[in-house]
Amino acid sequence: MEQYTVTGMSCAACSARVEKAVSKVPGVTACSVSLLTNSMGVEGTASEAEIIAAVTDAGYGAQKKGAGARAQSQSAAEDALKDRDTPVLKRRLSASLGFLIVLMYFSMGHMMWGWPVPAFFAENHVAMGLLQLLLTAIVMVINQKFFISGFKGLIHRAPNMDTLVALGSGASFVYSTYALFAMTDAQVKGDMAGVMSYMHEFYFESAAMILTLITVGKMLEARSKGRTTDALKSLMKLAPKTAVILENGQEKTVPIEQVQTGDLFVVRPGENIPVDGIVLEGHSAVNEAALTGESIPADKAEGDKVSAATVNQSGFLTCRATRVGEDTTLSQIIQMVSDAAATKAPIAKVADKVSGVFVPVVIVIAAVTILVWLLAGQTLGFALARGISVLVISCPCALGLATPVAIMVGNGMGAKNGIMFKTAVSLEETGKTQIVALDKTGTITKGEPVVTDILPAEGFTEEELLSLACSLEKKSEHPLARAILSLAGERQISSSQVSQFQALPGNGLMGQLEGQALLGGNYSFIHSRIAVPEAVGRRAQQLAEEGKTPLFFAKGEQLTGIIAVADVIKEDSPQAVKELQNMGIHVVMLTGDNERTARAIGRQAGVDQVIAGVLPDGKESVIRSLKEKGKVAMVGDGINDAPALTRADIGIAIGAGTDIAIDAADVVLMKSRLSDVPAAIRLSRAALRNIHENLFWAFFYNAVGIPLAAGLWYPVFGWKLNPMFGAAAMSLSSFCVVTNALRLNWFDMHSPKKDKKVKNAVSITLEEGAENKEEKKMQKTMKIEGMMCGHCEARVKKALEALAQVESAEVSHENGTAVVTLSADVADEVLKKAVEDQDYPVLSIQ
Repeated sequence: MEQYTVTGMSCAACSARVEKAVSKVPGVTACSVSLLTNSMGVEGTASEAEIIAAVTDAGYGAQKKGAGARAQSQSAAEDALKDRDTPVLKRRLSASLGFLIVLMYFSMGHMMWGWPVPAFFAENHVAMGLLQLLLTAIVMVINQKFFISGFKGLIHRAPNMDTLVALGSGASFVYSTYALFAMTDAQVKGDMAGVMSYMHEFYFESAAMILTLITVGKMLEARSKGRTTDALKSLMKLAPKTAVILENGQEKTVPIEQVQTGDLFVVRPGENIPVDGIVLEGHSAVNEAALTGESIPADKAEGDKVSAATVNQSGFLTCRATRVGEDTTLSQIIQMVSDAAATKAPIAKVADKVSGVFVPVVIVIAAVTILVWLLAGQTLGFALARGISVLVISCPCALGLATPVAIMVGNGMGAKNGIMFKTAVSLEETGKTQIVALDKTGTITKGEPVVTDILPAEGFTEEELLSLACSLEKKSEHPLARAILSLAGERQISSSQVSQFQALPGNGLMGQLEGQALLGGNYSFIHSRIAVPEAVGRRAQQLAEEGKTPLFFAKGEQLTGIIAVADVIKEDSPQAVKELQNMGIHVVMLTGDNERTARAIGRQAGVDQVIAGVLPDGKESVIRSLKEKGKVAMVGDGINDAPALTRADIGIAIGAGTDIAIDAADVVLMKSRLSDVPAAIRLSRAALRNIHENLFWAFFYNAVGIPLAAGLWYPVFGWKLNPMFGAAAMSLSSFCVVTNALRLNWFDMHSPKKDKKVKNAVSITLEEGAENKEEKKMQKTMKIEGMMCGHCEARVKKALEALAQVESAEVSHENGTAVVTLSADVADEVLKKAVEDQDYPVLSIQ
């Protein structure tokens, strides 16, 4: 999407006009204009010159944003969010008020309340009228932008809000000027009664008051709109302007724009990290709250990644730059929120359609109002006042701002809490979710094995068992070994040096310690060498049923105990699932793991449904089935789950960290917390509720205000609206809409207290195996020796599925089998070689 800055827009009718003009350009496939940020996003093959020409022909200005230049990525983005309107409007308002107060003193103060004025004006009514004309003309010159923009819109047949203001104020001024000349003529003729009657036909103060009050509204609106981007502004301020790089061993401070990928840079305690990088030397705690919203600092050591705009709190770090300029996490967050602001939510289309015809309709209503009152026998002054009131009370701005301000504030709130909505559509649609499908590994679970149980045999302590296990496992590269070594390191358990170490793929480990054989592995491996008590075997079976992998260890002829390892669920997963269910959302867990492990995890997490043994393309098939039941959000890591994320109505990538540019996802969660999923849904629902409120008040305001201004109730109740009060109401309408959107800043997205179940909650029951509806063309069953855990299963599965003829492979380490589904015939030798290359012997293929 190419981004453009659009100038000259003042209301929703303007943005609708620009959007319509650009959409007609050949080659443009999509165009979205944001009145809030004065920006335009264009997709397609049309050239920059054609797009700018279309905007210019429509009566506005356009310029392509310089997003490609690295040097200006941060400063340009910060500059784009700068509030330029408020200071200009403040100056205009101050000057307008100065002259308006004098005008009101002479017109209202003297005429209505008898306030003293110089005798010359008190005795000469023409002089009084001329003074009012002069003061009003000055106010009109100060606010000439309304007239330039308004009549420019009329010339281009695209009237806007400024057109209404210009017509209302201009009509008041022209009629008052006519009354002044008529009064002068009456005074020359000595008709004092005529003079006094024309004095009451002056609407000079209304003309000036309308312009001043609209300026007040515009200033309040601009100020409030400026606050909608506060979250992004505060994020940008965190990014340092300079970096300390190392050149030939010497420290050198350079502007941030000069840092190149591969440069070495240093960060002292208390300093902000300038660009994304990887730690080469040092240990520290880094506060990543700016990017993830997580208040607890993350420990960083050699090999860990660090991100720009985070704060180094304790140690001295030497890092290598990996992402600079627009590639940093911070820049991508800013770009994501900017893109979201430039897109339109589906609900905004209703307001856009209304805004496109609103101004011409209002002008027609005003003209009809004047005509009807004249035909009813009222004076021209009375009829004109009603028509002017209709013009100035009508506000398309409130309609145009109802959606984008809520979207911008919602996106800002999300960004501040590590929840990134890529488009306005994703922000609106996430809250409508009825089904949430969760990937197991890394989403519900931590994604890495940890020790869950230590069961020493009789005569051994936990420390002794861990020490022996650590001595044997420290020479292994298996993921389960890392879990044991990690725990031993935490507990500061010492280990011994093992000789004659052997790794028997799929079975276990063997070595010599103090003249005795040291063994480690699965039940069948240990049982084949030493006696394993029946009670220990039953306990191991129980652990396996809980989704854990029991590892047996023995020294000499004696069993030393069992250490169970598993990919455990995250602490917040059960609570997050419960919150989703309390919202009326059906929660499904999808995983490629075996049935037993999956159901064990599913029970712990409390999900409604578990679907196991599903491959990435199988997950996509399940999502397709779920979509027939309701609106589906898929939550995964954004890489392995890309097909499912794309297929789902809303794709949510969780724990993306610095790798946030995931094309498949609609929503990116910076933290690895599942609790951010219900938080994102809450925020979406709150934003949508806010949009509904804004649209209701915008429509309600016009539905009530226009008939009142036209004098519809005058014959019944005697109600009529002074044009000045109409202008005040118009000014406040937009301000109220923007202020209501700002309430989202105080919304607590992590609190479940106000959660409500969706009205259209669904009940899902997928048939067993629904994820594998495809006809199985050919299957072969392989007997494989040596697999002992889920990680072994994953290696075999990956090796088999790398073959072009293999559609899927269902691998079970408990049964020692792999059921291979083929799309075309493949020689047994090819299958056997693929598995044995991973060091797992193949016994037979059927």
